[in-house]
Amino acid sequence: MSNRGAVLESLRADRTLDRWLRGLETEDPPQLDVTLPEADDLPDVLLDLAVPHEDINELVALRARVTQDAEVQRLLELVTRSLACRIGTIGYQTQAPDLPKSWGALGRYFYVFVYVATLPHTLDYHRGLGVPPEISSRTLADIGRNMSRYRTRYGIGGMLHPWWPALHLRGELYQLGRLQFQRATLGNRTGNSVAQAGLPYGPGSPTLGLHIPDHYGPLSPAACDRSLERAREFFAHCYPEERYAIATCHSWLLDPQLQGRLPPESNILRFQRRFRTAYVSPEEFDQGTIGFVFGDPDRPLDALPRRNSLERAIVDHLRAGEHWHVGHGWFQL
Repeated sequence: MSNRGAVLESLRADRTLDRWLRGLETEDPPQLDVTLPEADDLPDVLLDLAVPHEDINELVALRARVTQDAEVQRLLELVTRSLACRIGTIGYQTQAPDLPKSWGALGRYFYVFVYVATLPHTLDYHRGLGVPPEISSRTLADIGRNMSRYRTRYGIGGMLHPWWPALHLRGELYQLGRLQFQRATLGNRTGNSVAQAGLPYGPGSPTLGLHIPDHYGPLSPAACDRSLERAREFFAHCYPEERYAIATCHSWLLDPQLQGRLPPESNILRFQRRFRTAYVSPEEFDQGTIGFVFGDPDRPLDALPRRNSLERAIVDHLRAGEHWHVGHGWFQL
């Protein structure tokens, strides 16, 4: 990847990546400033984003390649400006495809540099809304959580789902205690379920999508209650023009089959009982469920541990020839 021209050439050689690059090149976003912190300052910024300590030195070393290779710098500017110009918007389907394996560490870490370059623009947006600094910090720390999961799965540094932190950088998603809340709108099936319940909302109405981050302790009812109360206060203060009356969740945690596999007092079932089921996706979600519970969706069934009630529930269900699915639910805030 050190040869001049190799970066864009490797993208052009792949149909998906070529289409992505051409899309970036045809955009006309504002010419926002795209800079990276100096090498001596970069570690502090990375630590503020909860980037694992194991990744710091490699990222600092890679900074020179990003800033000194004209094509990498150009790509950084294109992706960063495309993201930064959408700060404040919701619903945009972020494109962050996997980069060529020939890029090595640069490809695995490239989006970290994009997010570091976008960070000042996001923080300016947060300050303008009156977002408390501690909420900004805990929200953006999801970048480090994403990287930690990548290292757990593959044993090297990188980003597991590079498109996911774009929601945080755009101001679309915030961590408020135990739960994350995403500014969104109701889809057709969930919106129709809400409308059929007699509420004055339906497809296209504002909603807060709930997400449950890893590595944040138990999903206890008390923690969820506190998080929901913080969300009511936060969005009323920072987004007073957006009236959020409905909370939604789209997750394997809402699969009704868990009711027959977990004890009634489990935190997952108590979380599930908050929701009215809109529908359950018919598609199998076995690998996704294994990935969330055990860290690696490709682990063979026979190698999965059964150390607690949830792990036993997931494994026993699959060994019985059954499948897991994504449930879609909602409740009134």
